[in-house]
Amino acid sequence: MSVSVSYPITLESPFTTLPTLLGLHATHRPDHPAVIQDGHSLSYAQLNQQVDRAAAALQRDGLQPGDAVAICAANSIPYVIMFLGALRAGMVVAPLAPSSTPEGLLTMLRDSAARLFFVDGAVEQALEPVAGKIDIPLLSLDDSRPEQGLSGWLADARPSPVQLEADTLFNVIYSSGTTGEPKGIVHDHQMRWAHIQRGIAFGYGPDSVTLMSTPLYSNTTLVSFLPTIGLGGTLVLMGKFDAQKYLELAQEYRATHTMLVPVQYQRIMAREDFDRYDLSSFQMKFSTSAPFHGELKADILARWPGGLVEFYGMTEGGGSCMLVAHQHPHKLHTVGHPLDGHDMRVIDEDGNELPRGEIGEVVGHSVAMMTGYLNKPEKTAEAEWYDSTGKRFIRTGDVGRFDEDGFLTLMDRRKDMIISGGFNIYPSDLEAVLRQHPDLDDVTVIGVPSTSWGETPVGYAVLKPAASVSAEEILQWFNAQVGKTQRLNRVILTDELPRSAIGKVLKRELRDRFQEEFGVLA
Repeated sequence: MSVSVSYPITLESPFTTLPTLLGLHATHRPDHPAVIQDGHSLSYAQLNQQVDRAAAALQRDGLQPGDAVAICAANSIPYVIMFLGALRAGMVVAPLAPSSTPEGLLTMLRDSAARLFFVDGAVEQALEPVAGKIDIPLLSLDDSRPEQGLSGWLADARPSPVQLEADTLFNVIYSSGTTGEPKGIVHDHQMRWAHIQRGIAFGYGPDSVTLMSTPLYSNTTLVSFLPTIGLGGTLVLMGKFDAQKYLELAQEYRATHTMLVPVQYQRIMAREDFDRYDLSSFQMKFSTSAPFHGELKADILARWPGGLVEFYGMTEGGGSCMLVAHQHPHKLHTVGHPLDGHDMRVIDEDGNELPRGEIGEVVGHSVAMMTGYLNKPEKTAEAEWYDSTGKRFIRTGDVGRFDEDGFLTLMDRRKDMIISGGFNIYPSDLEAVLRQHPDLDDVTVIGVPSTSWGETPVGYAVLKPAASVSAEEILQWFNAQVGKTQRLNRVILTDELPRSAIGKVLKRELRDRFQEEFGVLA
């Protein structure tokens, strides 16, 4: 698929930067809408001007290329301005998750060595317990504190030009913390340029309209944000996801592209009024970040116009897989095959490479790889694997196998695999069975300590609104479906499963909750 434009956007260049592309769009398509939210809109000329003002203000305040700027807020047009403004000034963006604890945010601020911290009113209020420990200026993106608001801070000037190289740092994205202490994942402009170039194949371009409801601090979102702005499309922002509002916006703005995590697809497809909305403008829909079940993919393919593409990969980079679901409907249980130029393999516990068909940890190599974890060389080393030729791979921590056609089936996160009585149990296998119960809306399975078995599996389940089945009835039903080694010790009913902002079930949180309530099982 090609993109037709009336001016050179140097897409065939070995390297071009996002700020450069923004300036080209502002010159050649000044009135085209760049970003829209809640009825407010900025054209490319207006966005470029605001980005210039932000970059000039950073330079005025003494920040230098390579310095870090932290942002923590809900999606908004000012967020986009500051993100792009920091890049134009040659700085590194550290987008932080508002869902983090105040102490966690303080840790990430210090780790990133941020010089300025941009927040909205909700985040500033959440930071009150650690406010006295934040030793850098705090600026209000939404002008909730007018005296320290973005509107008054922006400069009425143009910035001094900054030369951005391929290895100039672009961002530090912190891991979700689902496995412990968040780690700063460093990406450069070359990696992000590759994401923009890749967007052409998916139909991103000057006429595309991307509806974005995932948070800007997430790499999931940037995979869609970058080609939209880089290729001159229109970005429609949602500050917070709501299934009905999403469908209304998609219909109103004739959305062509979107990136959603699986739980968002699940909530949209579950709406009784889904089929009333005109979604015929969609060209391509994307998903990543969490398990995406085959039944849900099939429902989307049947009822939602446009293609469906699932990406599998890590914020750290390395190898990535892609499932073009509309082209491979018989492979919906997989995450697809490696992208062109991505070398992906499977290794055993000792680091030995395994042949196709065998189960092991997935590792990958590509041009899109993190520089490393910020200030954590030992963690960087733990995440790396080298083959016999010295080629560097990133370890995913995921367990899976490649089938005879080269498609990857994921079993589980390596840390989530349950070893019970010497048997390896993959929670995803158990979840697939549990999900078949007609009264359940959401499920997950974790391993908990057991004196008899080492670990034993426990299921958590959310009932459908009208269901009245008991946990014991679900347990008996489940254990009748599986072999002896896969039986659940118990089922616990809950109102909802704890999830990150991008839809991952926080299994560590459930394990901690279980230990506090039940301790070690017999």
